[in-house]
Amino acid sequence: MASALPEVWLRGPLPNVPPLSQPIAHALLQASEEISAMMNDFPEELLWQRPAGVASVGFHLQHLTGVLDRLFTYAVGKPLDENQLRYLKMEGVESDQLTTGFLVNAFREQVQRSVQRLIEIGDKGLTDHRGVGRAGLPSTVIGLLTHAAEHTMRHTGQLLVTVKVLRNR
Repeated sequence: MASALPEVWLRGPLPNVPPLSQPIAHALLQASEEISAMMNDFPEELLWQRPAGVASVGFHLQHLTGVLDRLFTYAVGKPLDENQLRYLKMEGVESDQLTTGFLVNAFREQVQRSVQRLIEIGDKGLTDHRGVGRAGLPSTVIGLLTHAAEHTMRHTGQLLVTVKVLRNR
């Protein structure tokens, strides 16, 4: 079911989100809305299926949550902690405890934390250099934040297609 509201970016500026971070927040919130809508009444038995060998719906939902957490951690100049590394290893691992509702809610909560972090990060220092991963590959704060939005939308699109294929089998 399509929303009666325009897309998030057409609803105006988000309160307290710095101007340069608005597009990032808009993309994350749009993904959260689209995923919540597409996953409504999704059959649990399809959560870990991999049609044509593509990533499962469960993987996408786990990965979306985990990657936002990791990229925002790097953006504030911190390394990943043991919990984040453990979460990364478990992405895509099927578990009876990981229901559709649980995974969708975890993603929505991560998006809200990410928007709050955009507010905390502000517009100053967006061009500051940051290392990514154990190798400390070069990026900037704005590069990490933009990639967080781009990566989220890419997986949202992949998830949408996978959900449609599975629902129409």
